[in-house]
Amino acid sequence: MRWVLPDHIQDALPAEASRLEALRRKLLDAFRAHGYQLVIPPMLEYLDSLTTGAGQDLKLRTFKLVDQLSGKTMGVRADMTPQVSRIDAHLLNRRGVTRLCYCGSVLHTLPSTLTATREPLQIGVELYGHAGLEADIEVIRLLAESMCVAGVPAARIDLGHMGIFRALAAGAGLIPERQEELFGLLQAKDVPDLKLLVKDVASPWREALLALPSLYGGIETLDHAAERLPDLPDIRAALSDLRRLAAALGELPVSFDFADLRGYHYHSGLMFAAYGDGSPAALALGGRYDLIGAAYGRGRPATGFSLDLRELALRVDSQASAGAVLAPADDDPALATAVARLRAQGQAVVTALPGHEGTWQEAGCDRQLVRRDGGWTVVALEGEI
Repeated sequence: MRWVLPDHIQDALPAEASRLEALRRKLLDAFRAHGYQLVIPPMLEYLDSLTTGAGQDLKLRTFKLVDQLSGKTMGVRADMTPQVSRIDAHLLNRRGVTRLCYCGSVLHTLPSTLTATREPLQIGVELYGHAGLEADIEVIRLLAESMCVAGVPAARIDLGHMGIFRALAAGAGLIPERQEELFGLLQAKDVPDLKLLVKDVASPWREALLALPSLYGGIETLDHAAERLPDLPDIRAALSDLRRLAAALGELPVSFDFADLRGYHYHSGLMFAAYGDGSPAALALGGRYDLIGAAYGRGRPATGFSLDLRELALRVDSQASAGAVLAPADDDPALATAVARLRAQGQAVVTALPGHEGTWQEAGCDRQLVRRDGGWTVVALEGEI
């Protein structure tokens, strides 16, 4: 059937599209209120730009095609963050702190889960030019505020730190290929295969790597980590940062997970994931990625987060919105004035075209304009009109 869409690709019909657009507007307005400026990157770029440097984590997720003008290989974006980093590093070229936000569709070669879409609607913020924890605190607070604005408050925000994994992998002397394999097993919390992979790793690195999947929970997790992990400068610094963050974000439901790893070539420090109540998968992901800008000729400290509006909209309580007003096909100037007034107030007005089949309710109308006492009045739309 020619009209069937590919697997994990779907249309957004009016009710869902309305929810998505309402969420998009709410979140972008919240970002703007915090000083984040909107940018709109293109849907596709040359592949090298999308997957250079830290973006190489996206290689297998990116659809590729040949540009008929240049003959070069292009890619359809699988993540907007590298594009926003390119804009900061190569186009804006500002010296100070830059706050940017964005929203748009991305495309994945494979779904992230059995039920996930391959075309997420990604929305997020990025903060460039500040390496201190103050920037991370701002971004995490904005994430929590955004989820509240969307009507899906964060039930848990897990914090982790890439510096701990990198310090242990380097101390164990693992080659990059083995580090990536280890990274994937930790990410999946596949303890049996993890034990096999590190069985020939010397102490104390083997024990420390095996401890990571069990280091999760509340603030006490940081004490357990300090006891079970080697006393290395990078690990001490990471644990100190996490303690400071926990103290600064005391009003939020912060917890810790040392095996919640993402973006092997991407993240450079703090990482975080936000979960809704009863949501097994994270609704928002973020963290620090100070190295990505260097691929575009200008490395800058960077931190941010992103959400998938489609996933978020599934968890938002549907609220019945006001329908449209049906206006008759009439040349009365007073009717035209009444219609213009309603539209100026933000109401939708549908003109009844001759020969309409079906009901006006299915066209979204729940009221109508009728002539009364020499003027036009809005009344309820009754019956199968």
